[in-house]
Amino acid sequence: MKTVLITGISRGIGRALAEKFLAEGYFVIGTFFSSEVDIENKNLTVFPLDLSKSQSIADCAKNIDDLGKRIDVVINNAGVLFDEEETGVIVEKLRRTLEVNLFGTIDFTERIISLIQKDGHIINISSTAGSLELAGIEKELSSHYPHHYPAYKISKTALNMYTRTLASRLHEAGVIVSSVHPGWVKTEMGGEEAELTPKEAAEGIYKVAISKPETGQFWFQDKHIPW
Repeated sequence: MKTVLITGISRGIGRALAEKFLAEGYFVIGTFFSSEVDIENKNLTVFPLDLSKSQSIADCAKNIDDLGKRIDVVINNAGVLFDEEETGVIVEKLRRTLEVNLFGTIDFTERIISLIQKDGHIINISSTAGSLELAGIEKELSSHYPHHYPAYKISKTALNMYTRTLASRLHEAGVIVSSVHPGWVKTEMGGEEAELTPKEAAEGIYKVAISKPETGQFWFQDKHIPW
């Protein structure tokens, strides 16, 4: 039985991903922040994780290590959006955003890299909002407003660079590293006007996760996204 590790599975895309991988016969290790996970399955184990707290990250990584499982797929799904209505950078919100979407995600990933199978796949859930090439182009590939939520955009751009550098580092080990845009999804973050349901987004991410794409690339389903 293969194992997938997914952060943030209590709701939205993360929950849909957990349900999809369970349905496909995977053992799922999930994390949650504030909301308990109400999925019941013998092949699901969950641990608390606060990506803004170093001790929480260390504790969660140890709990996962103690399971003694080798991980086939890692999906860094958990993330925050604090400046949805902002058009200018508010430094405090930028710090809070980077603490979770960048620093915490990297810290957590680095702590569990040794648990990943040699032919494993690490997926960082990113966004076209983090694409430099698409910056300022309204409604290109998604409905991101060109001047809004700059802290979120900055965090995803930086996360994309982590994908590139980590892919280069793990290339010889055979581990694939990808950034994936889930689409505009009906979640608390995406809103009710979004185009995709969490289940539909999870289907697209799953297809990328189980494929063997070129490492260090940015994907939306089977399409390349420009950096």
